[in-house]
Amino acid sequence: MTAAATDAPPLSALTTLRLGGPAARYVETTTEAELVDAVRTADEAGEPLLVVGGGSNLVVADEGFAGLVVRDTRSGIAVPDHSACAGVTYQVPAGTPWDAVVEEATSHRLYGLEALSGIPGSTGATPVQNVGAYGQEVAQTIASVRVWDRARARVRTLALDDLRFGYRTSLLKRSMRASDDDPRAPWGPTPRYVVLDVAFQLRQGTLSAVVTYPELARTLGIAVGERAPLLEVRAAVLELRSRKGMLLDAADHDTWSAGSFFTNPVLPASAGLPDEAPRYPAGDDLVKTSAAWLIEHAGFARGFGAPGPATVSTKHTLALTNRGDASTDDLLALARTIRDGVADRFGIRLEPEPVLVGVTL
Repeated sequence: MTAAATDAPPLSALTTLRLGGPAARYVETTTEAELVDAVRTADEAGEPLLVVGGGSNLVVADEGFAGLVVRDTRSGIAVPDHSACAGVTYQVPAGTPWDAVVEEATSHRLYGLEALSGIPGSTGATPVQNVGAYGQEVAQTIASVRVWDRARARVRTLALDDLRFGYRTSLLKRSMRASDDDPRAPWGPTPRYVVLDVAFQLRQGTLSAVVTYPELARTLGIAVGERAPLLEVRAAVLELRSRKGMLLDAADHDTWSAGSFFTNPVLPASAGLPDEAPRYPAGDDLVKTSAAWLIEHAGFARGFGAPGPATVSTKHTLALTNRGDASTDDLLALARTIRDGVADRFGIRLEPEPVLVGVTL
């Protein structure tokens, strides 16, 4: 069955930044067959393709998108097994709102996702950039991902090792870059692999996974390396995210963002960071430092850009926000100012975390 095209809404209605012009065509799919058919038909016609979930990681041009926008509206959680030894498997369609999955797991005493509470967007987006927060990443619980491989025009199941997860990246996201292994790369703005569903392997217990993030540990009143009651960890994460303007609220312009706009840089250990800069081991003589620290110490405080239409969040330095009447061009001008200021001050070039559709930095 083929999904029927509907009147195309502006992309601003489909993104948490509330920015972006219209699509040339728009389809909402309600089944896996409809989703695959829409993607395959667009690819066969050479039509640009943008598959949208929750829209929380997109920055779309003011001119819109000259192609097909597909929104996957499937939702739900299947539990194919309840093995007490191996844990519990959740099979989740890509369109399912992510926090609904976390809420379901924690309420049923399944741990491994609790620190990822409150992250906006759809489940299908989580393996693309290996979504993480407060010391957890989805790579720690994903067993496999079923995808539509646009290059081979067939459904494939990618196991954990196949997905090649890294810090905020994966095989799926890497397909959006040029590659000697794939002559059709870079794919974009939708990766070569369109996520159909994600299988998570979760453990049973009333306590959380080990808490490794100092700020979360302090909020819980425990030491780093300890565990805490599962629901208390979820509540603490939601409180922290709310305090930072990272929980969606239509009345709060600090939440009109794409979350963290820049990724934390991973650098050679010899990169010459200032002594006071945060640094965390990242393997192979690499260290990860804080983009927020770099931004703040380059002179860009919370609220920077006010009273302009696009500013740094008043609650969190990593979020760039639409104050209500911004354009995408306004937001990108702010992003360039911050990127260039950090480069001038520290010699480090920040990389954007959201997918840029029809625009560049």
